[in-house]
Amino acid sequence: MNDQTPFALSGTSFPSADDLPQFDNDAAERARARQAQLTKPPGSLGRLEDLAVFMAGWKGTNRPAIDRAQALVFAGNHGVCAQGVNPFPQAVTGLMVDNFAAGGAAINQLATVAGATLGVVALDLDRPTGDITEGPAMTADECQDAMSRGAAAVDSEADILILGEMGIGNSTISAALAHAVFGGEASDWVGRGTGSDAEGMSLKSRVVAAAVTRHAGLDPAETLAALGGREQAAICGAVLEARRHRIPVILDGYICTAAISPLAAADPALLDHCLVAHKSAEPGHIRLCERLDKAPILDLGMALGEGTGAALALMVLRGALACHNGMATFEEAGIADG
Repeated sequence: MNDQTPFALSGTSFPSADDLPQFDNDAAERARARQAQLTKPPGSLGRLEDLAVFMAGWKGTNRPAIDRAQALVFAGNHGVCAQGVNPFPQAVTGLMVDNFAAGGAAINQLATVAGATLGVVALDLDRPTGDITEGPAMTADECQDAMSRGAAAVDSEADILILGEMGIGNSTISAALAHAVFGGEASDWVGRGTGSDAEGMSLKSRVVAAAVTRHAGLDPAETLAALGGREQAAICGAVLEARRHRIPVILDGYICTAAISPLAAADPALLDHCLVAHKSAEPGHIRLCERLDKAPILDLGMALGEGTGAALALMVLRGALACHNGMATFEEAGIADG
């Protein structure tokens, strides 16, 4: 883990992508050349080939491997729940954190099968963020603290990082971040979350619209502090810290993808090392992926969160690298390639 605190939320608060490690085009080209020599028709493994090249470029080798996978779930509570936007009490967040610790959640099972070490970081659950309809969710210092805690949780020796979250009310927070960064109507970004009916979704849309109007005109870092939650800030911190160590990131569904919207607003290149795991059942997610120009790896109708979709995508990524590294070339197999 890391002790450093490289983020400061004042002025130009997020680092420039130009100052962070870049995709290794030479390693990627060598990986593409290997793909062309493997015993299969060119392009026949589809997205798996692209994923192998993606990993090669970020790991700086034409034969990338995943020996050490880390899964992180960040949990936080939100003051906007005072507006009645969620049918469940905030105590559920802490109860689910306990469930993670006991090994009883879906992410526990999927992280184990995917070969990822799971860490759960609960962020001041007894102290919800501010109600975004009445004021900022966090001060700049609080947001910086959450980002730093996210960064500190990253294993600098990991070959891949998968990110998840837990937080009652955070689908409203996600809609607010997406609406603030990408515009449109508040209703474009609002979904059922943990079980809202039509009336509940209408309320969420009104709450999101009011919050975004209240906090209009802010820069990306200020938007994260004003509208985000501690788990969203921690996700941003973890994403930036992973980039510093050339660790590719798999983001889970809507909540994780919306969390990094302020980074995209600051500089889309800050997310070049990130993949989106799956298309969430939340209706705003595919719109968000289109804005970010990131195609989800899977589409399974999931909307659980916790990093579950990211764990499944990790299995696909492992499959891509198994083929890339383990298949014989035409020469090795003694097959004429034409």
